[in-house]
Amino acid sequence: MEILRVEGLTKKYGKGNNEVKALSEVSFSVDKGEFLAIVGPSGSGKSTLLHLLGGVDNPTSGKVYIDGVDMYGLKEEDLSILRRRKVGFVFQFYNLIPVLTAEENITMPVLLDNRKPDKKYIEEIMEVLGISDRKNHLPTELSGGQQQRVSIGRALSNKPSIILADEPTGNLDTKNSKEIMELLRYSVKKYNQTLILITHDLNIAKMADRVLTIVDGEVASNEVMDI
Repeated sequence: MEILRVEGLTKKYGKGNNEVKALSEVSFSVDKGEFLAIVGPSGSGKSTLLHLLGGVDNPTSGKVYIDGVDMYGLKEEDLSILRRRKVGFVFQFYNLIPVLTAEENITMPVLLDNRKPDKKYIEEIMEVLGISDRKNHLPTELSGGQQQRVSIGRALSNKPSIILADEPTGNLDTKNSKEIMELLRYSVKKYNQTLILITHDLNIAKMADRVLTIVDGEVASNEVMDI
């Protein structure tokens, strides 16, 4: 069952002689529960694509549908609600709020949506991620791997349909990278979510159900992986 569809997505910056086309007529779809890895050289448009999929930037042209809803056909307020409730973000640099505990960082998206956190679900997330004993610690009291686990918990807290991960293991050593990827795969499977992940690591890309390669802002290949 399709959860996301992209049609002719194009993003340009600048005008005239200074115009740069970051993405050009990108089209693909993603099924519910699928793990899609997006790869490509630096400057190929991967991060631009991820930002457009998450509704944090506006395309020059093209469409992005989540659960059949045209994201960029929505008013800004409705787009913000869709983004909060349907999409979870995991970043390379964690982006945790330093004055909040691990648990408070995880529950923040729910509170920003003016909803009461599901305490049982939040506790379950922390247990799955192995950070229950760190829930009252500040980010500065956590290791890099633990901080990334908190950021994954934050992404899961609103029970989104799609997790967008931008180089989530980029700042981690090999051991922590492997653990984080195993946790991401386990959590999206457990909660029946879809994972779309940018990576430079081909070993991580090989863990995906499908690999989308972006070169010079265009889809160069769309390959189903042999599991």
